[in-house]
Amino acid sequence: MIRKFLEDFDRAIASSPVVLSSAIEKYLSPDGDSVYIKGTVRLIDSSILDIAIFATLSAGRLIIDKYRFHYMDKERRMVFRYDNAPHHPGVRSYPHHKHAPARVAPANRPSIKEILEEIGARIFASET
Repeated sequence: MIRKFLEDFDRAIASSPVVLSSAIEKYLSPDGDSVYIKGTVRLIDSSILDIAIFATLSAGRLIIDKYRFHYMDKERRMVFRYDNAPHHPGVRSYPHHKHAPARVAPANRPSIKEILEEIGARIFASET
C-alpha cells in the first residue's frame, strides 16, 4: 500500500506539465509501514512547492498523519499552504486547512496531483 502511494506520488510529479524538476527524499521505515517524504518541486515559472508528508499503514489503510504543501512564488513569498497542523481549531475542516496570504480557510487534504493542478491553473491563467 505504501509502495503504491509512492508510485502514484512519483507519477503525479513526473507527468505534471508544470514541473521543471524535483528533489524529493523518501524515508521508508524498516518494516515498510511508514514513510516520510520531504523535498522541493521547482515549477516552470520559477515558483517552488515544498512538500512534507508522513504516512503510516494502519489496519490495511494508508493514513496521512501529517502533511504540508507550501507553495511560493519566484520571490519565495507564500501563495498558499495546505497543512493539518492543529493550530486553527476554529476552522470547520480542523485540523485540515489552507493558508493564503491574508486568511486561513477550511480545506480537505489535497493529493499531490490536485496541488499540481491548482498550481498549473494559476500558472497558465497568468500567461493569458
